[in-house]
Amino acid sequence: MIPISKPWLGQEEKDAVMKVLDSGIIASGPKVKEFEKNFATYIGTTHALMTSSGTTSLHAALFAFGIGKGDQVITTAFTFIATANSILYAGAEPIFADIDADTFNISPVAVEKLLKKDIFHRIKAIMVVHLYGQTCDMDTINALAKKYKLVVIEDAAQAHGAKYKGKKAGGLSDAGSFSFYATKNMATGEGGGVTTDDSKADAKMRVFINHGMEQQYFHTMLGYNYRMTDIEAAIGLEQLKKIDNFNEIRRANADKLKRILGGYNWLVMPAEREGNYHIYHQFALRVKNGLRDNLLKYLTDKGIGCKIFYPIAVHEQPLYKKLLKRKVIVPEVDIAVKEVLNVPIHPQLDEAYFKLMEDACKDFSKTI
Repeated sequence: MIPISKPWLGQEEKDAVMKVLDSGIIASGPKVKEFEKNFATYIGTTHALMTSSGTTSLHAALFAFGIGKGDQVITTAFTFIATANSILYAGAEPIFADIDADTFNISPVAVEKLLKKDIFHRIKAIMVVHLYGQTCDMDTINALAKKYKLVVIEDAAQAHGAKYKGKKAGGLSDAGSFSFYATKNMATGEGGGVTTDDSKADAKMRVFINHGMEQQYFHTMLGYNYRMTDIEAAIGLEQLKKIDNFNEIRRANADKLKRILGGYNWLVMPAEREGNYHIYHQFALRVKNGLRDNLLKYLTDKGIGCKIFYPIAVHEQPLYKKLLKRKVIVPEVDIAVKEVLNVPIHPQLDEAYFKLMEDACKDFSKTI
């Protein structure tokens, strides 16, 4: 089975991990600090803070900008549940906006509609998600944030190296959150990070993720153990050297898939908006005419490891159906969960995969 994702780890990562193990410093130490410095430089921000996961990095970012109990945060329902869960961890309430049909990213038009409603008078932030590796419409989002005096946090868990008008995701707002989970474009196994130009926010997060400890055994707030380890950071440092190459291969693979699959009227190819640099964390097809599940089974039977991200929108999850206080109206999300199918796009694919995909879709088209 051709996997939907596959981390690309070489001898460099193995050697780096062994050096850490030999050093005896396997918790959070000098490698984490080095990774933070290098990642901030890569993104183009003043600061980067490494954490234990993408989820904890979102929680830390919300805390740093004062989002807490009684506040509301606009976000998308078409994402992994961690996005919304981090808002709950902060004690705030997620408010779900609809998405744009072509990019699957949060719709600025839908965001403004929510901001104009009196019932959402406690909105303090917008948490955008750069889904599948393409940035949101950040100029419009940031303009809305300025107008309504809101914080903007980017969930860039799938957007390492993605660009919006030449600037990298994670450096387009008040703070950016990253995940280095095993399936991401650059991976450390687990791990996350926050990027920001706000020095006060960075300082607050450093205390927050270390048990609220400003100096050894001196705790000034309720904090958490959200630290990254030097083992993960050592892998991350090597992956950071390779991420641009990984992304270029993904983009080339996307071009091949678009040429192979672009001629079918029941398939809609991923869109890349002008001014964006899509890094194709996933290759998200829209499968029309109710054929998505049939195509999924057909390709899987052929040995192509496809996957549906996300078959149940966040607001429809059992947890959120119990928690939400009002009906969520997101028609484009409702369509996307029924149509989107993700096929392998990772940089370790060979030409045999593209031939298999071409033949499989050609054969499938004869059955409909």
